[in-house]
Amino acid sequence: MKILVSKLAAFINKMQPTQTMVMGFALVILTGALLLNLPIATQSGESIGFLDALFTSTSAVCVTGLVMVDTATYWNTFGQVVIIMLIQIGGLGFMTITTLFALITKKKINLRERLLLQESLNQMDLSGLVKLTRYVLLMTFTIEGMGALLLSTVFVPQFGLIKGIWYSVFHAISAFCNAGFDLMGTYSGPFTSLTSYVNNFTVSVTICALIVFGGLGFPVILDVIKNKKISKLNIHSKVVLFTTAILIFLGMALILLIEYNNPDTLGPLGIKGKLLGALFQSVTTRTAGFNTVDLAILRQSSIFIMIILMFIGASPASTGGGIKTTTLATLVLTVKSFILQKEDIEIYERRIGTSTVRKSLGIFFIGITVVVFGTLIISITDPDFTLVEAGFEVVSAFATVGSSIGGSPNLSSLGKMFIILFMFMGRVGSLTIFMALASRGIKKNAPIKYPEGKIIVG
Repeated sequence: MKILVSKLAAFINKMQPTQTMVMGFALVILTGALLLNLPIATQSGESIGFLDALFTSTSAVCVTGLVMVDTATYWNTFGQVVIIMLIQIGGLGFMTITTLFALITKKKINLRERLLLQESLNQMDLSGLVKLTRYVLLMTFTIEGMGALLLSTVFVPQFGLIKGIWYSVFHAISAFCNAGFDLMGTYSGPFTSLTSYVNNFTVSVTICALIVFGGLGFPVILDVIKNKKISKLNIHSKVVLFTTAILIFLGMALILLIEYNNPDTLGPLGIKGKLLGALFQSVTTRTAGFNTVDLAILRQSSIFIMIILMFIGASPASTGGGIKTTTLATLVLTVKSFILQKEDIEIYERRIGTSTVRKSLGIFFIGITVVVFGTLIISITDPDFTLVEAGFEVVSAFATVGSSIGGSPNLSSLGKMFIILFMFMGRVGSLTIFMALASRGIKKNAPIKYPEGKIIVG
């Protein structure tokens, strides 16, 4: 046994940080699936089956929110606790949780663990990583606690003290981690999400705020707390805040315009309900997965807008998914620079490096490729899904959103397996996965530099 453990340790030590990240998330998902597959996790006392347990665990760890069964009516307290713990681990990253236990037990964090933290938190260098992790943990629990407190002003009077507190804590964690799991099935019906609170200012705004905070990224929140004034923020924070604001309010305006008179969605609501409903649907595309109107009856143009916003997603080093706001901003600035025939790509009196542009192009191309081929695959494995429904499901999984218009429970077994794969790629990062697979075969800085060749484009 000791020989086996030592060989396993040696194998892990030889792995690249990207490979360890992939393996770590996979192990957490498998552990969650085994726990959720137990009969003691369900209301009925019957096992859900390993594939559906794996789907639910992947959705929780990857903070997606796509579900096979209604969370409130199918899972008992044990199952719900497992799900919310998986969401918290997935939102923070398993290395952040590992560091938390190391800090509690006063264990020294070695260089390898710092490299893993660097990969997990998407940081440029190794300096200050442990301090950053402390701030991440403190911020997370503080923001989730404040969110739970605000939600309790609605849920405690409605559901009673114990149940109200549990609902408040569950939804605060689920919202901040951009997960989209909810417990409203026993109140408003299975798979209804937060549709009964479309007119509730406290619930709508609190959930929106938690989603936005979770999607901004921990470095941005820290930068805002430290510098307070926008003019003093670093370029990354400025780009993230500006792009996020533009996407949220543009999405809100377009959804409000399209759905304003739709009798099935925003039409019957007053002006407050229309504004809250449009805002919520725009914010939830930050990869959250909640909804306050039935997405299946939105107009096709609204669905198309949501697909675009979901694909873009949240920001780096956040709890959200997607190709990230900074990737979009970099590509837009690159196109702008090309049109204006500028040699450098500039913003806020700073120049964006070539490596950032190349990485953005790689992320965007991989994302588009996964979505296109994923939509094709789901349309083949599940012919009952329309092309729009298949595309929405794939983007929702890849961007770790968790919204669905075709109904995830209606997926075939093969379709579920592919959606599991897309969720995993979206959370860990498709670029990270490809780097992990290719890392052993990569030869950097090759001694041979070939002459430049000319290719006609455009």
